[in-house]
Amino acid sequence: MYFLRSVFLMVALGVSACTTGVVPLLGPDGRPLPKVYRITEKNQNQVQFQMLDAINAIRTVASFDPLTFDSALNAAAATHARDMSTQNRPWHFGSDGSSPIVRSQRAGYTGRFLAETISETFETELETLSAWLSQDDTRKVLLDPRATDLGFAWYQEQSGKIWWTLLTGARQTSGMLQG
Repeated sequence: MYFLRSVFLMVALGVSACTTGVVPLLGPDGRPLPKVYRITEKNQNQVQFQMLDAINAIRTVASFDPLTFDSALNAAAATHARDMSTQNRPWHFGSDGSSPIVRSQRAGYTGRFLAETISETFETELETLSAWLSQDDTRKVLLDPRATDLGFAWYQEQSGKIWWTLLTGARQTSGMLQG
């Protein structure tokens, strides 16, 4: 009798482990809605370095030098990502009328600002990178041979929407700007 109860208990536990108890949210078409991609404190560095590694892998294939993070460009990107959310529109001007060049200078970047690319999405950083690579203008930003520095940041709203900002620049060497 004890043996049968043990077997029954193990089968019941096994079956219960197969179900999550969570019913997925369904859209108007009856299909499950996509799961919101959440960036947490625990995975923030992972998100940032996955983007850097992916960009550098693509640049290596194209025979371009890798980029390195620049703290001033990262700060400028973070400021603009939050500001786009506040304005509720993806565009290159700050709510104060500032351009990406001005924002990078305000953040203390001493190199030559090259470009900015932005996105408003619910997608992951790698899905966003894929979208940027599929467009000629943003692909040119990522594959600019003059670029040496990268700034990359985001702001995620409670809804899950993510405002991505990526900046590139060329650091000064020997008193002269590259490029």
